[in-house]
Amino acid sequence: MTDRILWGATLLEGFEASGEPILHENSGILVRDGRVAAVGAIEDLRAHSPAAAVEGGADFAITPGFINAHHHVGLTPLQLGSPDHPLELWFASRLALRDVDLHLDTLYSAFEMIESGVTTVQHLHSRAPGSPEDVLASAEKVIGAYRAIGMRASYSMALRDQNRLVYEADQDFVARVPEELRPALTAYFARFTLPLSDQVAIFDELLRRHGEAERIRVQIAPANLHWLSDEALETAAELAGHTGLPIHMHVLETPYQKAYAQKRTGGSALLHLDKVGLLGPHFTIGHGVWMSEADIELAAARGCCVCHNCSSNFRLKSGMAPVNRFLERRIPVALGIDEAGINDDRDMLQEMRLVLRAHREPGIEAPHPSTAQVLRMATEHGARTTPFAGEIGRLSPGMVADCALFDWKAVTYPYQDSGLGFVDVLVQRAKAKAVHSVMIGGEWVYREGRFTKVDRDAALAEITAMLARPRTPAEQERIALSTAVMPHVRRFYEGYLAGLGDEPHYRTSGRF
Repeated sequence: MTDRILWGATLLEGFEASGEPILHENSGILVRDGRVAAVGAIEDLRAHSPAAAVEGGADFAITPGFINAHHHVGLTPLQLGSPDHPLELWFASRLALRDVDLHLDTLYSAFEMIESGVTTVQHLHSRAPGSPEDVLASAEKVIGAYRAIGMRASYSMALRDQNRLVYEADQDFVARVPEELRPALTAYFARFTLPLSDQVAIFDELLRRHGEAERIRVQIAPANLHWLSDEALETAAELAGHTGLPIHMHVLETPYQKAYAQKRTGGSALLHLDKVGLLGPHFTIGHGVWMSEADIELAAARGCCVCHNCSSNFRLKSGMAPVNRFLERRIPVALGIDEAGINDDRDMLQEMRLVLRAHREPGIEAPHPSTAQVLRMATEHGARTTPFAGEIGRLSPGMVADCALFDWKAVTYPYQDSGLGFVDVLVQRAKAKAVHSVMIGGEWVYREGRFTKVDRDAALAEITAMLARPRTPAEQERIALSTAVMPHVRRFYEGYLAGLGDEPHYRTSGRF
């Protein structure tokens, strides 16, 4: 591969251990064989490789590619007909979603992510119906879409072996509903029920196919405490032990999940996960909204990461994650856009601003994230939660050449005072329209506002045509089931939080 020099007026290489950004002026990277071979002033890079193609220029800025560390679907639930209910009701509402081709669906959100500078996504595939062969085929459609567009992806098919609609056994909930609903609900559960041994075999096969791929990796994703038996939790710990792969798990997303943990274990969800051997530096807590002080201390002691999904927490009434407490305890925090961002898209620049603003506690000396902390969440700390850790999230020599090239005039037009630092301006002012180009593994996958490997207009036209057709009988049956079962789901949670306790889920600034 021909050497390539990419340079700009400002280059963000990464962050010091202290959290300070490492910035270079009138500098760039020398890209060789998909990796960063050198970082330095443009004159030095030209001298180092005189034959290299030179791109970029003084009107641009370069950052490491962003990592969306928690992602599920393409077309959003809202697009497909599900309002933003509280999470526990949302599961019932989502029964009515339309069927979408997974390849096109994955491309849809990949377009949005790449446009905002995202180069790596943690794809948590939370449900796929059918036999093991069907589930593998679904996985390959998703993975194939990321491969086609050139995106780096960490893929997982979530382990899940119980409680598929509410926080009790499927057969027990079926017994709660009127007799006329039981056949349809039982059939729905059956579509998503596979023995744990089959789920492990699917993981093993995906790992065999993709474990060493350049841009596609596989990791472990036990779904959540309420969705997993202790046998399944122990299985996830065993998989991590013999593969060395990281784990990403939804934990304590809502107060109902905290109440479930108390009912099941007599205490903390996180403590229970620790007892079965799951916690450690390889473990990422997805959401963690309802972590107590003791949970935060345990996560810090074990070296866990947290993935903060700010938009999702707001949209689904899950609560405000104790991000300032995580930062105070030096817990690495990544960012995830989850099902969709606050504007029903996958814009990482927008998500960073939301995180920056949402956690500014009242009071002059009250804690709040800095712009550098938020940008580090979207880069280095996101990288840490994936199987690509140590290869992505920075633009230091030896790292893969995943980066976003910003048109700096588009960021700052018509004026920006020079007294504010680069990171402050980038995080607070950059919009997706300022992302000029995106490089992944040394290859331009998005160049001057156009995707280089996939025809976006054609893909969107296919989606439009696909969803313009009338609903199928199966879709109509699911709509009817969703409508009929919703009152019973709502009734299940009446009084569910009674006895949750008076302990606050976090402490801020010395106050509860």
